[in-house]
Amino acid sequence: MASDFSLTGYIARRARLVGGSVLENGNPFFAPLDRLQAEARSHGAVLTSFANYDYLGISDHQAIKDAAHAALDRVGVGALGSRLVGGERLIHAEFERAIADFVGSEAALTLVSGYLTNLTTISSLLGKRDLILYDELSHNSIMAGVASCKANPVEFRHNDMEYLRHVLETQRANHRNCLIVVESLYSMDGDIANLPELLKLKDEFHAWLLVDEAHSIGVLGKSGRGVSEHFGEDPKRIDLIIGTLSKTFVSCGGFICAQKAILDWMKYLLPGFVYSVGLPPVIAAAAGAALQVIKDEPGRVGKLQANASRFLEKAKEAGLSTGPAEGYAIVPVMFPDMKSTMGASEYLMQRSIYAPPIVQVGVPKGLPRIRFFISARHSFEEIDRTVEALKTYSAGIPKTAALATKVLA
Repeated sequence: MASDFSLTGYIARRARLVGGSVLENGNPFFAPLDRLQAEARSHGAVLTSFANYDYLGISDHQAIKDAAHAALDRVGVGALGSRLVGGERLIHAEFERAIADFVGSEAALTLVSGYLTNLTTISSLLGKRDLILYDELSHNSIMAGVASCKANPVEFRHNDMEYLRHVLETQRANHRNCLIVVESLYSMDGDIANLPELLKLKDEFHAWLLVDEAHSIGVLGKSGRGVSEHFGEDPKRIDLIIGTLSKTFVSCGGFICAQKAILDWMKYLLPGFVYSVGLPPVIAAAAGAALQVIKDEPGRVGKLQANASRFLEKAKEAGLSTGPAEGYAIVPVMFPDMKSTMGASEYLMQRSIYAPPIVQVGVPKGLPRIRFFISARHSFEEIDRTVEALKTYSAGIPKTAALATKVLA
């Protein structure tokens, strides 16, 4: 049989190698949320989703919809160009001042993609004589930035500050500049970076610190201002804070918070900003309104934290494996293998609980899980019902598999 050298043939071979067995018993991915909601209603049920980033439960808030409508009527849909050469709108600077003030930084700069924000910032900042240290469980956008960076890359063990100190002691002096990169709230495991220790190491070894706060703005801290508020640290001590607009701000895009002089330079030299269009005004208006809702309704942050804490507490009481999760918005429930993980997701879906599995691509092959995104909108009853369903399902997993779950924890 002749070899197929076409792109289609190549992709088919890759698909068989990478994930051919994942979809053998059905596809739980790319399910339209609105269709799932309609199907649940048709059976007299209400869909409970743990698959979405709407941490504070404001995606359909009337003030946000009104702001988007007003922006659409006032200035239209698109930014119509790179902000450097014709796409700047008044709303860009207004929103950036608001986000910087909320986070506690001197200035902010928005980009059209949260993924792009990490990639372009990390890849553009350092040169061949520099060192970049990154947590081994960093998001793929960070990994892509590191891979594209000219600096010497060194991975350090997850949240291991002693190991990071060792790397700094042995390698920092051999490089001109050094950037340490971490997430604040880790998106797959739900644990939190040790910011106080990171700041000490940064100062001691004359390094810079980049913190990806994609999942922690609106989640950590009494008023949702992120990991600095959570630990009582000054956010201005963090050189670069990376954020996203697709989670707490229920829209789309990313932002960088830093000193004004740094961002003034980036406006002219950061490829992901210079060669991309600005945020669509409608998106900027929606994100700005979401920010105002967060400030006007601070009780949402407390409700989210109470819900996440309850989910983690109930899950542990039920004997479920939740890894290192600390009970802030993200709680993974680990399973021994791909089959049991896919089965758990389907078991929940039959009970109008939407929580897709994460296998192989998103996490290492031996650590499949269902990642539960907790929202201020969830009720204690929904949380308790979900955990009870997981407990019932897990009780039916063969004992050998259950032992594997314990080891993975």
